[in-house]
Order: sequence, then C-alpha cells, then structure tokens
Amino acid sequence: MSTPYILVLYYSRNGSTTQMARHIARGIEQAGMEARLRTVPAISAECEAVAPDIPAEGAVYASLDDLKHCSGLALGSPTRFGNMAAPLKYFLDGTSNLWLTGALVGKPAGVFTSTASLHGGQETTLLSMMMPLLHHGMLITGLPYSESALLNTTGGGTPYGPSHHAGADGKRKLDDHEAALCRALGKRLAETAIKLDHNRG
Repeated sequence: MSTPYILVLYYSRNGSTTQMARHIARGIEQAGMEARLRTVPAISAECEAVAPDIPAEGAVYASLDDLKHCSGLALGSPTRFGNMAAPLKYFLDGTSNLWLTGALVGKPAGVFTSTASLHGGQETTLLSMMMPLLHHGMLITGLPYSESALLNTTGGGTPYGPSHHAGADGKRKLDDHEAALCRALGKRLAETAIKLDHNRG
C-alpha cells in the first residue's frame, strides 16, 4: 500500500503560486503527511504537442493517477480575469473518468491563488476553482478566522483559501501573513485527511 499524500497541484508562470505551493507543502508535512507537488503544462496554440514530457525545472507534470490516489488536494492558480488559468482548467476538464468512478468523493480539498493587484479577482478565482472540486464530491476546506493571520493581513488572505498580492510586476514576495495562511491550509488538509482515513478504517 502506498504512503498517503496530499497533492499540491498548481499552475505558475511568475513564481508566486510556486512559493505558495511550497508553503502549503510545508504545512502538510508539519502535520505528518507527505506533500506531492505537481504542475500542469502551458497550453499551446500549436496543433501539435510542443512541450517536453518533463519540465526543465520545478515540479513535474501531474497525471490523473496523482489525483486519483491522493488523500487530499490543494489546487492553485494565478488569477486570469477573475478565473483560474486555462492550463489548470484544461487539466481538470480531462478528469471525467475520475468523476464517473467517484475517485475523489469525500476527500478534502482547498484552493489558493495569486493576483497582480490587491482586488484583482482573488475571491472569484478561488470560488471558480472550487466548482469542479464540488462536482467531484470533494470536501472544501477553507480558512477559519481562528487563523490570526486572516484578521491581520494587509496583503492576500481570504476565508475561501490563501491568496497573495504579487504586485504589478509579479515580484512581491509572500509576506509573513500570506505564508502563514498557506501553511495553515496545508495543515488543515493533512489533519482532515488523517481524520477521514482513520474514520474509514
């Protein structure tokens, strides 16, 4: 039997979402579970596949098996006009078989995003990422206001999930509150998955 893990699946072009994914993974591991980081390839306008099977750097590309066998999911994307980025949506659109078989039903999931402007669609992006997860029967895990960083943040952070204000040039690093909320989501996902696995056993 394979080791239970939380899948941290994200798309990133400027590095902000990658930073968030790493903090979420740290929270997962602090709670005693394995974190598996995966990304998705960019979508090409070419009619033939032009991307390599393995990216030159960063996390490897996700497979449907990564998603099928996870104990929980953290899903992340930069915002694109208040919605998730097309490469992540494209990957999710290919998960019909997992939906038909109920492979993700009852597993915890959370979402995270990064935007160029402070009010650039963080909450709508997070909500848009929840929709396919709800269709899969996943249990959405947000962030409660018992997380003090949620009350004190002057950057990103919402009860729907961690967010980050990357700035117009995309170079603003995560501040302490944003990073803490990412770790908090990872911890909540891992703790929830452990409790659910225990109850099933």
